[in-house]
Amino acid sequence: MRVTIINQFYAPDISPTAHLAASLAEDRARRGDEATVVSSLGGYVPTSAEARAEHEGNPKIHRLWTPRFGKATILKRCLDYLCFYALCAWTLMTMPRQDVIVSLTTPPYIAWTAVLHRLFHPGAKIVLWNMDCYPDAAERLGVMKKGGALSASMRWLNRRLFSRLDHLVTLDTAMTDLLVSQYVARPEELPVTVIPNWEKAEMFPAGATPEAWAPAREYGLADRFTVVYLGNTGYGHEFDTVLDAATALAGEPVTFLFVGGGQRWDEIAEGAARRGLTNVILHGYVPKEETPAVMGAADCALITLRDLSLGVMSPSKMHANLAAGLPILYVGPERSNVDDGIRRFGCGVSLREGDAAGVERFIRESMSDRAAHEERRRRARRAFDEAYHDGATLPAFDAVLASVMGEQAGAAAQGASA
Repeated sequence: MRVTIINQFYAPDISPTAHLAASLAEDRARRGDEATVVSSLGGYVPTSAEARAEHEGNPKIHRLWTPRFGKATILKRCLDYLCFYALCAWTLMTMPRQDVIVSLTTPPYIAWTAVLHRLFHPGAKIVLWNMDCYPDAAERLGVMKKGGALSASMRWLNRRLFSRLDHLVTLDTAMTDLLVSQYVARPEELPVTVIPNWEKAEMFPAGATPEAWAPAREYGLADRFTVVYLGNTGYGHEFDTVLDAATALAGEPVTFLFVGGGQRWDEIAEGAARRGLTNVILHGYVPKEETPAVMGAADCALITLRDLSLGVMSPSKMHANLAAGLPILYVGPERSNVDDGIRRFGCGVSLREGDAAGVERFIRESMSDRAAHEERRRRARRAFDEAYHDGATLPAFDAVLASVMGEQAGAAAQGASA
């Protein structure tokens, strides 16, 4: 079977979708499919690792040129998007017939290039692997006028795109409900599968002790209860609740460690400075392979989500945190993928936005009742082993691809190897 995966970022880039796309592509190649990836040379952040434009083999990787203006402004981001749209469309139109095209949503609407491919090869199937929801995310975050001309145009594009899909993959039930209610006239006509994001099990072997993270000594973390936030601090995340809790815990041996970057990074730094907090530390992005060491220096993991982000985005950092055996301190709405995981496995606490007292209480209890804390650590790792690693989630993608191919799967596999 010929399978193509489309996403603007691809490993070794640090973005979560880059590594998810790589995991799926490598899995399809191991299973004997002819796997192709279409991505860009640009990175999620300027420090992201670069790679060759073309990589022959299986999977075969096309890395398309983009200006790499970055995400400093909406204009620069859109220019990168437009270049990737154009080159990706040309690449898909000139490729040999693909049996299945799996498109992620970075950039938004890149799945339309799969539709172009099908114009030339009518038998190709299209799977949308939805990570973000536009225009809903932009409207809720105040970046776009709700109900305006641009929003209406984007919804028009969505309705027509969804009518051309063969399968939809979402990250949680809230996202499924949002998309199906708006863009699917007859829900029974578009199969939907919820597949949570994951981490590679080989990166987090059970019982392994990660190397010491060098900056941990500089930050004096050894004798402090460390809460780590690892990754992007985008508009969809909320941090005032945590900063209020950090204020209440200012005299305690507790450190809030933020490792990453994003649109709200400066707000966190300014909020901590305004409150006079010395127990909040900000450290820039680290390479993917360094993240186990960062988490090894922590006692629990922080994940936040603004109420208005429910259904339009899904935090992707939970899975690595669970793999590292870190209990989850979640501040956000109910029914998100993180809330579902905590309730299912008892591996942390799920709190609502504004509940700084709940954050403080959870941290104090974790510090005073080490037995309960260690039990949550064990449950965190059990959650990863049962539900959030590649061996547990990739079979769900096998089922999706088998379903879209139907009885053609055997013939398609023979055609791909011909």
